Amino acid sequence: MAQCVQSVQEFIQDSFVPMVAVLCSEDAERVTRKNSLSFPELLRPFCRLTSEGHLRDPNNQVVVVKGLRISVTGINTRPPQTPEMHRLLSQAVSVCQPPEGSPANVITAGDYDLNISATTPWFETYRENFLQSMPASEHEFLNHYLACMLVVSSCEAVPTEQFLKLSQEQHRIQHSGEYTHPKWFIPNTLKYYVLLHDISEGDEQRADSVYEDMKQRYGTQGCYLLKINSRSGSTGADEQMPDPWSQYLHKTSIHNPELYEESAVSNAVENNIGAEEDGLDPSIRDGPLVFADDNETHPLQLDQPTDAGYPSNNASQSVNNVDMTRPQKQASVTSHTTPTPRGTCLTLNDHDHIRQFIQEFTFRGLLPHIEKNIRQLNDQLVSRKGLSRSLFSATKKLFGGGKVPEKSIAELKNTAGLLYPSEAPELQIRKMADLCFLVQHYELAYNCYHTAKKDFLSDQAMLYAAGALEMAAVAAFLQSGAPRPYPAHYMDTAIQTYRDVCKNMLLAERCCLLSAEILKSQTKYSDAATLLIKMTSEDSDLRSALLLEQAAHCFINMRGPMVRKFAFHMILAGHRFSKAGQKRHALRCYCQALQVYKGKGWALAEDHINFTIGRQSFTLRQPDNAVAAFRHILINDSKQSAVQQTAFLREYLYVYKVRNTHSCIMEALTLFSTGEKQAATHVSLDQEFDRDLSPLWRELEERVVAVVNRGAVPITFQPSQCCLNSQTDNLRYPLAVVEEPIIVEVVFRNPLKIPLALSALCLLWKFTPKDFSDPQGNTTMALNDIIDTQVIPEFTISPEETKVARLKLLPHKTGELHVLGVVYNLGTGEVDNSEGDLMCVRGQQNLEIQGPRLNMTKEEKTSVTYGPDHRLDPIITPLMPLLEVALTQAINFFQFNT
Repeated sequence: MAQCVQSVQEFIQDSFVPMVAVLCSEDAERVTRKNSLSFPELLRPFCRLTSEGHLRDPNNQVVVVKGLRISVTGINTRPPQTPEMHRLLSQAVSVCQPPEGSPANVITAGDYDLNISATTPWFETYRENFLQSMPASEHEFLNHYLACMLVVSSCEAVPTEQFLKLSQEQHRIQHSGEYTHPKWFIPNTLKYYVLLHDISEGDEQRADSVYEDMKQRYGTQGCYLLKINSRSGSTGADEQMPDPWSQYLHKTSIHNPELYEESAVSNAVENNIGAEEDGLDPSIRDGPLVFADDNETHPLQLDQPTDAGYPSNNASQSVNNVDMTRPQKQASVTSHTTPTPRGTCLTLNDHDHIRQFIQEFTFRGLLPHIEKNIRQLNDQLVSRKGLSRSLFSATKKLFGGGKVPEKSIAELKNTAGLLYPSEAPELQIRKMADLCFLVQHYELAYNCYHTAKKDFLSDQAMLYAAGALEMAAVAAFLQSGAPRPYPAHYMDTAIQTYRDVCKNMLLAERCCLLSAEILKSQTKYSDAATLLIKMTSEDSDLRSALLLEQAAHCFINMRGPMVRKFAFHMILAGHRFSKAGQKRHALRCYCQALQVYKGKGWALAEDHINFTIGRQSFTLRQPDNAVAAFRHILINDSKQSAVQQTAFLREYLYVYKVRNTHSCIMEALTLFSTGEKQAATHVSLDQEFDRDLSPLWRELEERVVAVVNRGAVPITFQPSQCCLNSQTDNLRYPLAVVEEPIIVEVVFRNPLKIPLALSALCLLWKFTPKDFSDPQGNTTMALNDIIDTQVIPEFTISPEETKVARLKLLPHKTGELHVLGVVYNLGTGEVDNSEGDLMCVRGQQNLEIQGPRLNMTKEEKTSVTYGPDHRLDPIITPLMPLLEVALTQAINFFQFNT
């Protein structure tokens, strides 16, 4: 697995934290809303304690609690239902992308240097959101409420009456039987009374007086006076205050539906590019290496039954939290352009007040309450049948009845209701184990889980047994000093039971996430990868994609990195990301896998990856990446069939047509140039360059020049070269003459098994006019007056054919000419619509010639240096005399025309 920000211990401790409910009066809610926050949101950044807590276990041993975090939510908070859960988790993953410009993480594995993600924050975001949204279950108590804060404003006429109303409301919610949710840990829930005082508008002396009365009523450990809003809106307007809430409220969409609505729109727009703009050929839905998956259900299918039994607000009570039950607003792409400022009425002293309040509540209220209940549970269990003070040796046989009759395994598989009554000793042991686990007393928790596990297995209560096995394994791992090895087989049994017997993939996934992280921390990457792969299934593409990606990271992090398995599972992850609508993550996975397959001779696999990268890049508005990927499929010696190559080319042309990109797949192999008004009968471009005859022609030309110059050859003499190629001397700029044609011979090679149709083929050139008779070189003329460019209307290249094209330019003015390349329309010759238009795009192939290797000086011999090649850079000179030669049977004569 990839590296995580948190250690495995921190991750597990933050996954199971004490749950605290909040019930506010309307006035108290109004006070916190001045900061654009509900009361639970106000507390969220301060819910991790920075100092140690202490409590004593039933054996009077001191337990140290470090880094404890509590979860404070509104009493009407309900876990999202299955469809909403799908959207929230998908969106949480979608908005979390690799940071741009982040430093590369290069891993060297054998012959490979792989640039892969060091961390996967999208997976950690998914995992955090998933665990936080776990619904409360009957077989465990870890996410049941332990306490309830009752919050009343000091501005109330009679605050004590409001406290009484809130207390009665909490009691009704918990004990009336009207609500199946929320669930409560113990019948005697801790009620903590909070008097909220608004400093900017309230009477501080009255607040102090009310608080003194509260201490008399509820005790000093059961109440608190919290003073906030020290900062008025008119003072310190320019002062920059920290915003600790943004990282919590924006971190997860599950606790911030406004963020979900905003980002869901952008995600929908992004994912709909394929529907509106991705007009790719529907005949090609997969390249080679198609990964079949017929299940098109939405990812992350949860198996929890829906339950609407939650308390709701009434006219006199304002239950504070982000209300997940309210209808979603109509999404708008223009909404929420700027984040709402939070905490504008708070000062740094107010922040300290909130932090101190949480610490007081935890150390003086919550931990003593948990300690007392652990002792009470222990005493109840020990008192039955005269057990010893130590629970460590307690067994189920020594407890009295209280459980329902045993059931067959077939009945248990279909059991969704409660198997044990609330007072059954088996549940009391489990409850005590959960309490110990929440306060980090892992040794006692393990023993309780282990005892409960035996009882549940004896009764074939498989859901309960799986839960006890799961937490016994985690508690064993977390024990300080590791007195016992991590029982991975406990987790394996729990996962199999959750998945196959209880049909609960939600709990099976939780087990997998916990166990994989533990195995990774022990460098057991192979075991972790096996576990992650087993948890992939057809019911959730998103979950499968994330787990497959983590399995790939396990393979690459092994002592002997398994590079091919890394790449293969990255491809599988990319495929499932794509099915889940996570196009950016899919593209990233395929790009990372390509590093392994590229250039290794696995042509079909490489084609499949490049084809997928091309499509995903095009959909994500990355035309350059799409072009590069499609081009790679076509320029190499493809192993694909002609039908598949035709489909690839059609996709390629479509991308170019939509994006109006100018490029081409053709390769220029050899180039020729000549300058002559009329081809001489003894010179032809079909004639190969003859190295032996070349010196003879040079000698003949020197003799002619010597005769003209009275027997001496000028120093500036350069032999004429009518045909320039790779073997001629191309260090100097060739001379061409006005009104004499220049012919460039270009050899095209079609590497495909299908024909290519080129049309409107011509040379691309750049010309700098220069009047050699005018020292200033000033000329002004129309483009058509400079050079005539020959256009070849049609140029078809058969499959795997090499074919020559001769392209002509006729200069009309003097100057400097630079032949840059060739341009044409590239297509398949097919008609792409009912109007009869050909499927083609305008392509361009630049002609860049590498000169000869230089090997004269010492520097040139010790380095790879190439000289210039000016074949395509002729200088256009004024008109020159022409030589005509006529041969008769009798005599030879020469006639010069000027």
